[in-house]
Amino acid sequence: MRILVLGAAGMLGRKLAQRLTAANEMEGMTVSGLSLVDIEEPERPAADFDVSASVADLTSRSAVADLVSDRPDLIFHLAAVVSGEAEDDFEKGYRVNLDGVRTLFEEIRLVGTGYRPRVVFCSSIAVFGPPLPDLIGDEQRTTPATSYGTQKAIAELLLSDYSRRGFIDGIGLRLPTICVRPGKPNQAASGFFSSIIREPLNGQEATLPVPPDVRHWFVSPRSGVGFLVHAAALDTALLGRHRCLTMPGVSATVAAQIDALRRAAGDEAVALIRHEPDETIARIVATWPGAFDARRAGALGFRAETNFDDIIRAHIEDELSGRSPS
Repeated sequence: MRILVLGAAGMLGRKLAQRLTAANEMEGMTVSGLSLVDIEEPERPAADFDVSASVADLTSRSAVADLVSDRPDLIFHLAAVVSGEAEDDFEKGYRVNLDGVRTLFEEIRLVGTGYRPRVVFCSSIAVFGPPLPDLIGDEQRTTPATSYGTQKAIAELLLSDYSRRGFIDGIGLRLPTICVRPGKPNQAASGFFSSIIREPLNGQEATLPVPPDVRHWFVSPRSGVGFLVHAAALDTALLGRHRCLTMPGVSATVAAQIDALRRAAGDEAVALIRHEPDETIARIVATWPGAFDARRAGALGFRAETNFDDIIRAHIEDELSGRSPS
């Protein structure tokens, strides 16, 4: 199996590459080649099979045509402009998050007869917007309230239609907010959800821009990679015409996050969080859903943490060598 990862320089792309190269297989399928591509050069982990890392403009038709010309069997599409940046830069958000997806699907279609790769597309719970019920089920309509959410919702429709027409074998994963993200903060409006845990665990101050009663839907990077791998091997005949799934996760308020941090690292860590309201971030986050009934994904074998303590524990194990500062 030959695999192409678009957006491989991002956090989830790096972790996915590490998972694939460490195991040499995926859900029982042997990996024979891995191509890692992004707008900046991805890290290239060592492996027992061929791994390449390259830079490409994923909105360029010629660049994308070249990437799919050797017919990779499996394509992970993780490339995106994150939520805050997509809201600040309207043109860039649509160019990358929508036009880039359409370009990939079109170039796959133009490869010719007999080529129908599995495409695992990272969507987002931002496709949902108000008015929302307290618990969002699988039949909830997509009513995005941000440009980022709109771009993802349109891409979902394209994925379903290109799959219906037989050009791709697509599956879209509406990912919860990935938390705790390692490394430096990005431009995502949701970035503070990770910062208020990550920085205090490292003995650094963190800024909280929203009230503590804000509720959101979370999953660890470990589970996020697990979703991708599971989707790659899933029998998509089980999806029918509904090709996009809301992934399971943990519903927690900011206050519950902080309580879990206190249990993991003590009052000293919590004292490093400063509340500095940011109206722009608060307005964006207020449109996002906070709790889901993701039973369809659960029935198909997708698994995630069941509480925020487990999410922090995964971060400590995976990023801090299992050592909590408490």
